[in-house]
Amino acid sequence: MEKDNNFTRRQALQGLMGVSAAAMLPNLGMAEQGSIDIASPWPAAVPAPNRLQAFDGDWRFIRGEVAGADSAEFDDSQWRRLDVPHDWSIEDLPEGTSGRTAAIWAETAGPLRTGPFDMYASEGQSATGWSVGGTGWYRKRFVRPQVAPGGKAQLHFDGVYMNCDVWMNGAHLGNHPYGYTEFAFDITPHLRDGENTVAVRVNNNGRNSRWYSGSGIFRKVWLNVAGALRIPTHGVYVTTPEASTDAAPVNIAVTVENGASAAANPTVRARLLDASGAVAGETQQQISVPAGASATAMCMVRLNTPRLWSPADPYLYRTEVVIESEGRVADAATLLTGVRALDIDAERGLRINGASIKLHGGCAHHANGPLGSVSIPRADERRVELLKASGFNAIRTSHNPPSSAFLEACDRLGMLVIDEAFDCWEVGKNPQDYHLYFKDWWQRDLSSMILRDRNHPSVILWSIGNEIPERATPEGVQLGQEMAAYVYHLDSTRKVTAAINGPYGRLGQTWKDMQPAFTYLGVGGYNYQWEQYEKDHASFPERVMVGTESFPEQADQNWQVIDSSSWVIGDFVWTAIDYLGESGIGHSTIQKGPAQNGFNAPFPWFNSYCGDIDLIGNKKPQSYFRDVVWRRSKVEMAVQRPVPTGWSEQISRWGWSDELRSWTWPGQEGFLMTVRVYTRGDSVRLMLNGKEIGAKQLSASDALRTEFTVPYAPGELKAVAYQSGQEIGTITFTTIGKAHSLLLAPDRKTIRASRDDLSYVMVSVVDENGHLVPDAVIPVSFLVSGAGEIAAVGNANPRDMASFRQPHRETFHGQCLAIVRPTGEPGIIHLRAESQGLGNSTEEVHVS
Repeated sequence: MEKDNNFTRRQALQGLMGVSAAAMLPNLGMAEQGSIDIASPWPAAVPAPNRLQAFDGDWRFIRGEVAGADSAEFDDSQWRRLDVPHDWSIEDLPEGTSGRTAAIWAETAGPLRTGPFDMYASEGQSATGWSVGGTGWYRKRFVRPQVAPGGKAQLHFDGVYMNCDVWMNGAHLGNHPYGYTEFAFDITPHLRDGENTVAVRVNNNGRNSRWYSGSGIFRKVWLNVAGALRIPTHGVYVTTPEASTDAAPVNIAVTVENGASAAANPTVRARLLDASGAVAGETQQQISVPAGASATAMCMVRLNTPRLWSPADPYLYRTEVVIESEGRVADAATLLTGVRALDIDAERGLRINGASIKLHGGCAHHANGPLGSVSIPRADERRVELLKASGFNAIRTSHNPPSSAFLEACDRLGMLVIDEAFDCWEVGKNPQDYHLYFKDWWQRDLSSMILRDRNHPSVILWSIGNEIPERATPEGVQLGQEMAAYVYHLDSTRKVTAAINGPYGRLGQTWKDMQPAFTYLGVGGYNYQWEQYEKDHASFPERVMVGTESFPEQADQNWQVIDSSSWVIGDFVWTAIDYLGESGIGHSTIQKGPAQNGFNAPFPWFNSYCGDIDLIGNKKPQSYFRDVVWRRSKVEMAVQRPVPTGWSEQISRWGWSDELRSWTWPGQEGFLMTVRVYTRGDSVRLMLNGKEIGAKQLSASDALRTEFTVPYAPGELKAVAYQSGQEIGTITFTTIGKAHSLLLAPDRKTIRASRDDLSYVMVSVVDENGHLVPDAVIPVSFLVSGAGEIAAVGNANPRDMASFRQPHRETFHGQCLAIVRPTGEPGIIHLRAESQGLGNSTEEVHVS
């Protein structure tokens, strides 16, 4: 597939972030020789290449436009000092941002509080959670690194939102519009002896996102220094075209770049080590690399009786590559490798290593709750841990590439990934969104995503778009075909998908009119169209389908079809975890008269509130229902919050009833409570304080749920589920006492002395027996000392527009969260939480 004006296989790939065409497409006429057995020992001590030097610390920052800040001589001594990753949109707004919000806030949410929200200054409004973007500047000084003759030094950014310009010692290196793809600039020609200065301007102005994006250098930064003979960025490409427990050939394509003035004949050595450090297989190959050019070694290591990677057993080998020339190690690279076979077809569905698997999936935006969009590796890892613990085995990175750290966590923890590129193509969804840059940048941004992510065993599908407006037009189909072909040029080991939605807003069109969009996809993505699966299978029996988005309330109906259809490989609920922005699309509110459904909820809602997991990491009621749907639990129960007489509950399409796993409702004695029981059993008995309240039979039409009306009385509420007369499970709620004290529970009590690590400390209001008081709303203040700081605080309340940075927060459903971060030195972090009438509680986190 070629595009006449700017697309040939080689030209489009040359020069992207220092990665040669050879690194991406090693079969494009490169000099290659067959692998040979190792004839000499592996180097006893391979020096760590000066590849990725941490470049996150000691930046200077200012929020706003500043003239002359690109100059190396500019005085930034009064700017704020900080570390990146950093997101200024999650921070408290500076004074004077907008005076009118105070009056609105006083009317709608009580006293004015500090925080990042502003009804009038926010250009994205409810879509971005009333957050404020704008312009920000970053500057950093550093000593010139040692660069050998013919070598290269690059500044490597994993993500900057958005429209980023970079200067080195006053020289403009370039611009990168898209906020979610990595990029790098060659700084070698601009380095000076002694002190050097990099300046970064970030422009997040206008309406450019449908969700909270954050603002700034929100992912990690590296200084990448290499010698004349080097492996370029993403110059190692590992594939396992066949894999079984008997044997697996591992193909390792290694590109070598020669910046010297003379040709070189290096030896490329590659090996795989198992988790114990033992060598599982190795090989070597000599290649010829012309001066100023590159060549690729096509190596193959055969593993006998390999341990295969899968979601249930995410085993990782360590791939090591060494470039030897003239008796010395010129460069080296390492990466973790999952050996696995991936197969997808309509007849047998999705198979990992030959075993059928359904995708128990959830969509997830990139932000990390109270931290905003800041991509601290431990924060990304915790999100994956939370979802894995709640039964998810797959994540769709809606609607952009994730951080590198997120995919590394998915590899380690066994989480499958649909890696998604774009939310729009040439037709925009907001006036200043990516559609303004798409035509000039889509090839570079797709390359950036795929080259960075193709070595991750967790990635099983590439998604080229979400609900693209032109998806089924002739122009859109042609563009989709070009994009899919381009993806397969870069990585032929995975299929291409996209999330296709119905003809919403297109008068006279039906689902049939959307069918052209599937012609360029290897797997058809269906957004909210589970009712079309069987109809489309009858017309297109070879089509593989996946539910790329679905409503929480339709989980049972959806999974009935998925479980019985090999051609539907799974579903991704919208959404797996709460996120900032798309404010209140999962709302549940009460109002007088009949319920009316809406999309966003009004100010002060800032949180989507549609996730299975809430903003601070706790399971919500729909997640327990999903446990029943996914056969992880035999029976679950919840109690709806009382609705006053004459009022009704309004639940959005993405929402869930306001119900709690609680039988603690002080002041509601005698009020008729709605109790819901979820089970795959065929009958349920409900008992209150040992007496039967009622029994009900369930049929398929009940969608795994039944309801009881129970007059509230304190004590014990118990549900028993049966199947064919045999008890299969019970669940019990007991009335909890009054708030007595605070309980602090770190997710980890020992962490590393690294800015990349965190401890999440859950604060719970408990009664005198240590049980969570489930609906307590109590202010909590924090004090931290020692080897750490408070990175953020938060709760799960979608309307609590308080600061994420000040050391105090109210509890919601009895809990709030403090996130502590090491300063970088070993020691102990002491955290104290206190609340009037409840005393104080302390906890220690050890940093080593």
